Amino acid sequence: MHVVMTSLTSCKYFNVPETSLKMHMAITSITSSNFFNFPETSLKKHMAITSITSSNFFNFFQIPLKMKQLILSLSLLLSAMTINAAVKVDRIDPTNWFVGMKNPSLQLMVYGEGIRSAEVTTDYAGVKVDSIVRLDSPNYLLVYLNLDGAQPGEMTLNFRQGKQTKKVKYQLKAREKRGEERMGFTNADVLYMLMPDRFADGDPSNNDIKSMNAYKTDRTQPSLRHGGDLEGIRQHLDYFTKLGVTALWFTPVLENNSPDNNGQSTYHGYATTDYYRVDPRFGTNEEYRRLCDEAHAKGLKVVMDMIFNHCGFEHPWVADMPSKDWLNTPDWLYDRKDKTKPEVNSKYLQTSYKLTPVVDPYASKVDLHETVDGWFVPTMPDLNQRNPHVIKYLIQNSEWWIETVGIDGIRMDTYPYADAKAMAQWMKTLNEEYPNFNVVGETWVTEPAYTAAWQKGSNVAKLNSYLPTVMDFSFFDKINLAKKEDTDDWWNGYNRLYNNFVYDYLYPNPASVMAFIENHDTDRFLGKGKDSTALKQALALLLTVRRIPQLYYGTEVLMNGTKEITDGNVRKDFPGGFAGDTKNAFTGEGMTKAETSMFAWLSRLLHWRQGNEVIAKGSQTQFIPVKGVYVVARQYGGKSVMTVINGTRRQAILAVKRYAEIIGGATSATDVLTGDTVSLTGDVQLAPRQVLVLEF
Repeated sequence: MHVVMTSLTSCKYFNVPETSLKMHMAITSITSSNFFNFPETSLKKHMAITSITSSNFFNFFQIPLKMKQLILSLSLLLSAMTINAAVKVDRIDPTNWFVGMKNPSLQLMVYGEGIRSAEVTTDYAGVKVDSIVRLDSPNYLLVYLNLDGAQPGEMTLNFRQGKQTKKVKYQLKAREKRGEERMGFTNADVLYMLMPDRFADGDPSNNDIKSMNAYKTDRTQPSLRHGGDLEGIRQHLDYFTKLGVTALWFTPVLENNSPDNNGQSTYHGYATTDYYRVDPRFGTNEEYRRLCDEAHAKGLKVVMDMIFNHCGFEHPWVADMPSKDWLNTPDWLYDRKDKTKPEVNSKYLQTSYKLTPVVDPYASKVDLHETVDGWFVPTMPDLNQRNPHVIKYLIQNSEWWIETVGIDGIRMDTYPYADAKAMAQWMKTLNEEYPNFNVVGETWVTEPAYTAAWQKGSNVAKLNSYLPTVMDFSFFDKINLAKKEDTDDWWNGYNRLYNNFVYDYLYPNPASVMAFIENHDTDRFLGKGKDSTALKQALALLLTVRRIPQLYYGTEVLMNGTKEITDGNVRKDFPGGFAGDTKNAFTGEGMTKAETSMFAWLSRLLHWRQGNEVIAKGSQTQFIPVKGVYVVARQYGGKSVMTVINGTRRQAILAVKRYAEIIGGATSATDVLTGDTVSLTGDVQLAPRQVLVLEF
């Protein structure tokens, strides 16, 4: 009986007399009232109503006298209760903010029952309330502040509803670094991608969190949680430095409070339910910060995986949408029988997973609508970035994590599925605030022309994305085809890689393209086998060409698997990361000779690459494969590196004279992979599938 409403369109679902119901509510607008049986004049006497658009059907005098007296008494009582109800502020996003940002505007999303009607003021020096936005839901309020001139300290926000007020303390912090000092990852780095749940369980006490929606930790099930966490990663930072990588990319670590469903869980992290909280099964915000700090102390950068295209179904925005346009195509949500489950009906729109309409000059509206506005899956609601309040929230969230934990880069999931203009706004904002930071977007189409259109400054794009780095799915596709083929003189084998790099003229900055041979969404490069021959060729090329290379966890110890049955089979537990493991890649205990040998081979190459200016800054020259031999050369400061690949399963010859423009007067070179000296005074014999990385 203490409900406060600003708008009422229908109340047929209430099981109380409508006449009584109306007297118990403070209503500012009624758009359809043909079910009321009393006149407008009487209605207004007992309710706080500013507008009635259709009320000619009211007939207050049809109500018996005793009922009128009861209604009047209750309405007066409830009006008093409404006026004196306590102001509820349960949460504010962001949880704190920073002064000295180039853009002084700050959006506060305030959560609290009935908070929409509140007025907000502050007398904190240098802060003013620019605007207040009242959304459709009564439980959200957006407060836009201008912090120009504000100093660090504790700001008091005053919320007033009727005669009631609530004072809320809000921290404004000093920035630890200027935006220009935030240095992102570059092609001088090698990113090591891992899944926290599957890498190492450093804190078993967080495996069973009673407050989370129902789930199980069961390592025997490939699609359930296994118990890995941030502490497990922190405890093994020395492993990464020993291997020789320089940056760590974790799949998302934010809260995914979704229940298990038919043996499936959100262990992967791509169904966010709280944008400002690390999932407690991974750790805490403070532990995330500690991990970043200790990684930095060891020379390792940290890249944070984010998802702006969608959130998790259990996010509060689904059960209580801030506004009708907060999500794309939300109509189906209103018609579900079970409001707690993502039951699909005829109004549900699934994305087509086809990204071409976004850049297609001939794209139909329906194709574009399905791509951008369709949901990724029913359990991942599609956010509407065209709503300016949504994109502002997301922009601030990325800035907050940069400032709070000190991440060195962002990998943005499902990049082309989101609204292109809004994502460009996000990237432009980050570029202005953090000009030396880096962001890579997942652009999963295997044609270079498509991928290039998404890079910042592209001449072939409809819109400047401002996105510095894109993912080279073309390289991934071609290298996985080449490994199965013999290289001929035209199209097959390493001709595919040659042709991939031909299209580098389309990229504004080829050195800021991220290449990889596998990741968490693909079959592992080894498939179901353990043959390292093709793997070494692929890795040698990946780590020497003009790209930002990304490795996938466990490749260095020959981890294999395919998606044939489940994605979980390419996301197996790292050996030694969990109690009871019989094999331990961290110590070498129980590992096979082949596995330890692969680690040593890759580590040698990675350590050689660190600080190598030829690789980071050098020009690139490639040669058309001849008689199965493919050569890519890098040159800088009078030094040269030649990657030589025999792309056949037979012996081949490196005809030295053909590569005279690179070799020049050099008579010998060092094979980086073995340390052997290779004579360049005559042709070089190559074993089947042999790879050389020659330095001279």
